[in-house]
Parts: sequence; C-alpha cells; structure tokens
Amino acid sequence: MKLKRQKQAKKTISFYKYNFSFREPFQVLVDGTFCQAALKSKVQIKEQIPKYLMGEVQLCTTNCAMKELESLGNDLYGAKVILQRFQIRSCKHLKSPVPASECLMSMIQEGNPHHYFVATQDFAVTTDLKKLPGVPLLYIVVNTIVLEKPSKASLDRVQAVQMGELITPAQQQSISHLKEEQGIGQSQEEDRRGKKRKRKRSNPNPLSCLKKRKKAPLPAPPKSSEGEKKKRSRHKKRTMDGGASAINP
Repeated sequence: MKLKRQKQAKKTISFYKYNFSFREPFQVLVDGTFCQAALKSKVQIKEQIPKYLMGEVQLCTTNCAMKELESLGNDLYGAKVILQRFQIRSCKHLKSPVPASECLMSMIQEGNPHHYFVATQDFAVTTDLKKLPGVPLLYIVVNTIVLEKPSKASLDRVQAVQMGELITPAQQQSISHLKEEQGIGQSQEEDRRGKKRKRKRSNPNPLSCLKKRKKAPLPAPPKSSEGEKKKRSRHKKRTMDGGASAINP
C-alpha cells in the first residue's frame, strides 16, 4: 500500500511540475490544524514531507496562523511549538491579523504565483482551494501524509491550455520577456487588438494638379515636292527647244 501511495504522489508531483511550473525546493504552507494532527498521529513533518515529495522542501507558515494558535491557549501549545520552527511568509495582515483560513486563501489567490503546497486539515479551506487551479493539497489520514490528486479545476485548466484556449503563466512570462527585448510598446499591442490609428491627411502632389496640355496639330505635308518641280521645269525646257527648231529650219 505504501508503494502504491508513493507512485501516486510521484505522478501528482510530475503533473504540477510540467503543467504549473513547480520546482524544488517545494514550498509547503502549513497551518495550525495540520501541526495538531501531526502531533496526535506522531508524524514528523520535517522528516516525512521531504521523503514523501521526493525533493527539497521549505516548510513555511504565516503570521496570522501563529497568532491564531496563540489566541487558542495552552490546548494547542504543542502545535504552536511545531509551527514556530517554520519560516514565516509575509502576508497582507501584519497589522491586523485574520483567521488562518482567510490568510491561507489570500496567499493562494491570483494563480498561486509562489507555487505553494498547502498542508491543512481545515475542510472548508481544502474545499475552497480545490476550486482554484494549480494548488496541491496535503493532509494527514490516521498517521499518514497524503497528497491530494489534481482537482477538477486543475485538470480543466490543463485541458484548456492544450486546446489552445489559454496560456500557462510560464508562457505568459516568456511572452512578456520577449516583448521587452523587442521593445514592443502598448501602442503596438493595441494595434494588434484591432485599434486602428488615424492617418494624417497629406497634401496632394502638386504635379498631379496641373492641367493637361493640348497637343499641337502636326503640319500638313506639302502638296508638291522638289522632285516634281524639277521634272516639270525640264519638261518645259524640252518643249520650248523643240518649238524653236521647228520654226528655224
């Protein structure tokens, strides 16, 4: 059973690596409910989670989760001691802490940009997180850590990307990087979306405004050429000479 669970975890981790760009060290966001369940089940979080995820892990929490355990008193003192060993991630509620469930949801909003695994036993939180794509969930069953299979929201997102309907965050970052390198500004992006720029009216070419000149008529050819005149003059001379010889024998 342990080998089957390990294979399923490996398959799920590969899914988030290839489709949502998860990389080591994996960041696991832990709340007080998970620490309390680990204390009761005698689960060593620092030792077992890295083995289960088969990679380097950074365990972290939020200030709101710490404040919530402190407010609940000595009953959760052991869970507070465990949670204090993890790194504190900054949240938006430093001056006015909110319940841990609300704080966890705010850390995952906008597409889980920091690629958090969420470790919690809060059923309401896991129900809401399953509606968001790209959020791996960890919880404890009896004395075993379990990685939840990809949710329907994650599967639908991957299918939409494969069909060409959406692009992944990694693709979006690479596109933005290429735009910065090529110097493509906002105005060019608007032109691609179909917003046409107004063209300035330019003055007409002055040569095209000139009136066409009428062509002068060609001169008429002369009625008689020089050769004809020479032939006529020679013919007249011959007739005159012939007449003179006839008169003077």
